Amino acid sequence: MNLESKWLEDFSALAATRSFSQAAERRFVTQPAFSRRIRSLEAALGLTLVNRSRTPIELTAAGQLFLVTARTVVEQLGEVLRHLHHLEGGQGEVMQVAAAHSLALGFFPRWIAQLRNEGLNIATRLVATNVGDAVHALREGGCDLMLAFYDPDSAMQMDPEIFPSLHLGQTEMLPVCAADADGKPLFDLEGEASVPLLAYSAGAFLGRSVNLLLRQRALRFTTVYETAMADSLKSMALEGLGIAWVPQLSVRAELARGELVVCGGAQWHVPLEIRLYRCALVRKANVRLLWRKLEGGAAQGVTGS
Repeated sequence: MNLESKWLEDFSALAATRSFSQAAERRFVTQPAFSRRIRSLEAALGLTLVNRSRTPIELTAAGQLFLVTARTVVEQLGEVLRHLHHLEGGQGEVMQVAAAHSLALGFFPRWIAQLRNEGLNIATRLVATNVGDAVHALREGGCDLMLAFYDPDSAMQMDPEIFPSLHLGQTEMLPVCAADADGKPLFDLEGEASVPLLAYSAGAFLGRSVNLLLRQRALRFTTVYETAMADSLKSMALEGLGIAWVPQLSVRAELARGELVVCGGAQWHVPLEIRLYRCALVRKANVRLLWRKLEGGAAQGVTGS
């Protein structure tokens, strides 16, 4: 197999832009020349990487998997050159981590601090995003690691052989609301009256578990606000507008100060598992080092309490 490194860079540019014309412009070649180079890459691999019938273009399943390898090879070549030219300044590789917003704020800083306390000084770059975009980034090599809540019933579950994961800790979603003058919850989940609900929007990752609980317990409620962001729900709860189910790690400070209170017993809590995912096709040394340390028990068992 005869592959040229420029073809891998071309393919990475095409995946990023989803457009032959934009990718060709980014690679400083004409569109016909760029298209020929992509076809040469496909011919060398014996695979169809791009579905050209769609606008914008889409990668085939083989293309999505190959993109991880292409980006890894391009990054490793760049890494070697930077080291040879002494441009890294001794900093080494930087791991890019895509994380759900609530984990980026409520879990990631303490986890990284614990890793450093255990002697694992790894440079990281954090991208806070929604779960769908994080999965997309991991699948296509846009990040090295993904930090997310585990959902065994989710349709987005990935092949564990290609995308292995590790348990990092446990937390739970708590029903919270503002307190009255006596420090008591403004709303009562056990009462007869319908309660105002601050809800996750349709398709939101955390919303599936909350909706299941609401159906199981036949809660009477009126939805007064919807969003995909747990922190936005928390802000609305702080204003006294209703009840929100929010990860405990996102409301530690507010609960401690009495600005929010838990308004339901353990039967209203939703357990959450925190997991770290990687792509087995990525060969970064620091990723492999971190994974070995985690498998040995480093910085695991972190909870949201």
